[in-house]
Amino acid sequence: MLKGTYTEARYDEQVAELELVREDKRNAMSDGLMAEIEQFYSSLPKDIRVVILHGRGGHFCSGLDLAEHVSRSAEEGVYHSRNWHRVMDMIQFGGVVTISAMTGAVIGGGLELATATHVRIAEPSVIFQLPEGRRGIFVGGGATVRVGRILGPDRMVEMMLTGRKYDAEEGLRLGLAHYSVGEGEALPMARKLAARIAANAPMSNYFMINALTRIGDMSRADGLFTESLAAALVQTTPDAEEGLRAFLEKRSPVFR
Repeated sequence: MLKGTYTEARYDEQVAELELVREDKRNAMSDGLMAEIEQFYSSLPKDIRVVILHGRGGHFCSGLDLAEHVSRSAEEGVYHSRNWHRVMDMIQFGGVVTISAMTGAVIGGGLELATATHVRIAEPSVIFQLPEGRRGIFVGGGATVRVGRILGPDRMVEMMLTGRKYDAEEGLRLGLAHYSVGEGEALPMARKLAARIAANAPMSNYFMINALTRIGDMSRADGLFTESLAAALVQTTPDAEEGLRAFLEKRSPVFR
């Protein structure tokens, strides 16, 4: 276990867990918390294939800590936002699968953080919200792209204008969550899924989390061409040979 000021990290073979521990602030996002998330992802051991992200104290992350919000010039604001984008991209495209086990507040920057992850599990206590319109501010951590791609611009506009809240079941229907589970079930399910995903061929996982979102931003022709390149690269690895051989031999594959 590695303890920071705002996070605690645990490692178990191919799976790591990162727990946000600002429970007195509902795990609100600060520059210090963002720095610890960045440090965690940039220093992951090479054998880690899956990260489970969750929050202590009944909440995932309640967004920007407004108590620590400082006045910034427009130039400083751009750099601050772009730093959030950089760290969120580390999560989404860094090559390691991240599962969010969500409880309580998944609000503002917390929703931006969640939608940078690849598998999202919501307990009944979850509240999805983008309240920036009620705070006189605007999203800056990637929501216009990540949340907007899930909800569509029209629904996101209404969500921000009204401060509307979605619960776990509504989030599941809209795509903000992939699973809706009972109280206390998110983390156990995340661990079960992490073990399953970690057993996949690593290059298959890598291309799934790096290629599919990018292909979604491409034209039809460019997407299909990129798919061909990805398929050719993945299907010529030793793991692809092992996977096909295991299927024919009616056994479980043993990947690198």
